[in-house]
Amino acid sequence: MDVGFQSSKLPPAPQRDVFDSDCPARTVLDKLTSRWGVLILSALRCGPMRFHALRDHIGGISEKMLSQNLRTFTNYGQVARTVEPTTPPQVTYALTPMGIEVAEQLHGLLSWVSTNAAAIVQFQSDSAP
Repeated sequence: MDVGFQSSKLPPAPQRDVFDSDCPARTVLDKLTSRWGVLILSALRCGPMRFHALRDHIGGISEKMLSQNLRTFTNYGQVARTVEPTTPPQVTYALTPMGIEVAEQLHGLLSWVSTNAAAIVQFQSDSAP
């Protein structure tokens, strides 16, 4: 007689296709690949940062957008938030192991964009009516 939780006997969770409109991965993809999401996660590749240092590093981001994205990434397990019990409290943000993995992938995208941005802008202006 088997008693208790038997994880090996549970069927695997069905894989959802990111191309399906109701796939939950779409929400995650939207957050991770947003303009601010890519920049925040890429900035944290350099190591832990405090809120204002991160804000200053990412030109043009508002405190509200930074705060919202950091909260989302913390909830998604991409970013760890550490509060030091000082006066005033010092809050530091760092990538989790999963965050490091996604930040490495996004860094490749940023590198490609940086390399090809001028050519893309030139192509746009050349093909404008």
